[in-house]
Amino acid sequence: MPETATKPRIRMETKAITVDYGNGRGVRNVSLEFEDRKVNALIGPSGCGKTTFLRALNRMHDLMRGVKVTGQALLDGDDIYAPGVDPVTVRRRIGMVFQKPTPFPTMSIFDNVVAGLKLVGIRDRDQLNQIAERSLRQAALWGEVSDRLKSPASRLSGGQQQRLSIARALAVEPDVLLMDEPTSSLDPAATRRIEELVGTLKEDVTIIIVTHNMQQAARISDVTSFFLDGEVIESGATDRMFTNPSDERTEQYVTGRFG
Repeated sequence: MPETATKPRIRMETKAITVDYGNGRGVRNVSLEFEDRKVNALIGPSGCGKTTFLRALNRMHDLMRGVKVTGQALLDGDDIYAPGVDPVTVRRRIGMVFQKPTPFPTMSIFDNVVAGLKLVGIRDRDQLNQIAERSLRQAALWGEVSDRLKSPASRLSGGQQQRLSIARALAVEPDVLLMDEPTSSLDPAATRRIEELVGTLKEDVTIIIVTHNMQQAARISDVTSFFLDGEVIESGATDRMFTNPSDERTEQYVTGRFG
């Protein structure tokens, strides 16, 4: 009997996700699948809807007045927008790393990492210590801060603060990690560290990353989706998207002819 290829597991999927801002539409009818333990890059010119779509994936728009989200966003087959679904629980399973590092500056490095755990009632010190160390190791930061965990997070460099933000997101063991241009405010050396980290993290978590850097998308992602004017023009394996895209607009964008 010939061997049959194992069908990839779809960790997250959207069906006709549309985000309306009242006076305009951010994205419309976006349907995408995100395979488990893959890095998915969202590319496109400024204002095309990438970040708007990303924020819809863990109900961040719930925190904004006048924003309406329709369609479905499925995590392991369950719609995160279904009635009765707790958005706080959604955000534990679908973590978010923002464009600029977001540590709590007056809190210690340790307290930054375990902040989300304390919010859900975890107080056991040994457990918190274990999770903090594991998360900082995952974020490739443990070796740099293990001897100063009580120091304020504000004393870290920009790149270290971003990795601390990643460690905080990882502490609650998310299934999906959303990253909104996580290296745009960092120097080349710090950017390289984050890119290397993404390659390691995908062994445990599905990553969806917004980036304006075409070289970065080509380096770190398995799948790329091209957004334009609030719609997905094309999505596919990254090597094909950058060498043989199906749509002329995709080719024009990835070769730098617009955007």
